[in-house]
Amino acid sequence: MTSVLKNRVLLTLFILLILAAFSLPFLSYAPNRLLSGKSIGLLSLLHGAALWLLLPLGALALLSLLPPLRRFALLTAICASALLGLIFWLSGHGAQQLALEGSRLARTSWGSGCWLMLALSLLMAADAIARITPSHLWRIVGNTLVLLPAVALLFSHQLDGLSLLKEYRNRQEVFDAALLQHLTILLLTVLPTLAIGTPLGVLCYRSQRWQTPIFSTLNIIQTVPSIALFGLLIAPLAGLAAAFPWLAQHGINGIGLAPAIVALVMYALLPLVRSVVAGLQSVPANVIESALGMGMTRGQIFLRIQLPLALPLFLTGVRILAVQTVGMAVVAALIGAGGFGAIVFQGLLSSALDLVLLGVIPVIAMAVMVDSLFKFIISALEVKRR
Repeated sequence: MTSVLKNRVLLTLFILLILAAFSLPFLSYAPNRLLSGKSIGLLSLLHGAALWLLLPLGALALLSLLPPLRRFALLTAICASALLGLIFWLSGHGAQQLALEGSRLARTSWGSGCWLMLALSLLMAADAIARITPSHLWRIVGNTLVLLPAVALLFSHQLDGLSLLKEYRNRQEVFDAALLQHLTILLLTVLPTLAIGTPLGVLCYRSQRWQTPIFSTLNIIQTVPSIALFGLLIAPLAGLAAAFPWLAQHGINGIGLAPAIVALVMYALLPLVRSVVAGLQSVPANVIESALGMGMTRGQIFLRIQLPLALPLFLTGVRILAVQTVGMAVVAALIGAGGFGAIVFQGLLSSALDLVLLGVIPVIAMAVMVDSLFKFIISALEVKRR
């Protein structure tokens, strides 16, 4: 029997999914936003069209007993995508049915079982796609296709009965403003970091004397907790604004966007400088010697040879700092920087879980999208180089 059970990853994920589905609450129903919810199990929702959920579950159970071959991996990805879409549909359908029975103030949200089922379905699909192709480009395409049924349900208003979507409709203007502010923080952090970090990286590569103090300083900055660094910047920036009123007129003050950007840039410098140094060090010495032998200057070698060859590693550092900034910008809301962090902390203060999720989920999605975008670009550069 052990020789048949070869796809241990899928089997483990499937067992966890079954345990989550039938031992944890699938939905939580509350008469209003203030009262705690009543747990609703998956079994109570499995009737009528909802029985279609059993089809991909049965197929995944069978696939988990088969060898992890490429042709089975494609079927696994399709079944996991179907399961993901059906979980979304069932949660939305269940929320609509419960809304008909209760008042307009009633709230239906995903239970812990539903969250785990969604996460495990995504892991199954990601594992299957990783076995189908080693290419990052095709993995990104495959993972995007897996999400299409769920995205289609979202835009077809099938999930409008869920409390998270109700919270979004009630605060759509606030959400849109937070999205714009979060993107602004990301852009205003990445551009100065590139302008400062790239020359520092080149300097560290060319001068060993400067490399040690620069890396030591940047490492010390990384050890300072983010909230502490935000707080340390309040006093000096407030002093500058008081001494030079024109700075305050341009938005530079002790609280707000300015200290957040300064702190985030300081945190982002280390991964960028490291990636610049690593990228330039990865260029083979014989390539540089050949270029010198052809009569090329140091500037020409840097622009035409070293920079193109170091670009994938350099972009890896940009990817890390961009994803890091998306997450740390949430904490920057504590000093008035705005963004999705403002929604998160407002939800925490009012003990509103749906409001917290309304701020957290877009941050996760933004981080994944930024990460995938840079991986796509890096993979395209590597393919072009071959």
